[in-house]
Amino acid sequence: MKQIAFLFSFFVLMSCAEVKPLEEKVENETGPLRDLVEFASIDGLKISADIFKIDNTSPIIILCHQARYNKSEYMEIAPKLNRMGFNCIAINQRSGGDLNGFKNDTYERAKEKNLSTDYLDAEQDITAAIEFIKKNKSSNQKIILWGSSYSSTLAMYFISNSSDIDAVVAFSPGNYFSEQKGSLIPLLKDVVKPVFVTSSKSEAPSIKELLVEMKLNSNQVHFIPASKGYHGSKALWKDQEGGEEYWNAITLFLEQFKK
Repeated sequence: MKQIAFLFSFFVLMSCAEVKPLEEKVENETGPLRDLVEFASIDGLKISADIFKIDNTSPIIILCHQARYNKSEYMEIAPKLNRMGFNCIAINQRSGGDLNGFKNDTYERAKEKNLSTDYLDAEQDITAAIEFIKKNKSSNQKIILWGSSYSSTLAMYFISNSSDIDAVVAFSPGNYFSEQKGSLIPLLKDVVKPVFVTSSKSEAPSIKELLVEMKLNSNQVHFIPASKGYHGSKALWKDQEGGEEYWNAITLFLEQFKK
């Protein structure tokens, strides 16, 4: 009962939210249990997310997965971020699929309701996650939006036009939605908030093009790995070649939010 109360204190849950236990609760190596929270997207679709809480004051990172994936993309990553001093919530977007033996239940619900599951359809799920955090966090907690592949591209749109986001971490973004939402290149020109952008080494030239009009300040990083690297946040998975250099870079970037 103490553990349940502890997890519930992470958010004073909204009336539309419901907390349910995972099929198997998992104890992080040195952190808290993860638990499942469900809340409504903008169109009412139920979104599932994993909560990894350490306290009520540290920054909160919203973790968004890549195409055909689900929140288990962050099963190894979130506990490490906990140990670095960050609360995390990893969401299942409706544009996704199976990974690591886990289903993407948000995607499954969308299919059952005959809702579109294209990449841009997931933007409202990220918006809903931001709103969920905003309404339930303490006033001094910062929000960091973290994306992987297509969701990192959406994160870059959020940092260009949203006052609710304090920083963005983007693993392998691209100008994927320029026809539908306008090119990111001019939208990023005046962004001054902290941004960390990285990718595989082969993707680095396209990232440079994406950031060409940004005047990168000391809190804005384009990290290019020395190794070949990987596409998306899986670059941080255990035993990935070159993973340590990604972790070193993201750790250095995140230090600014622990002051």
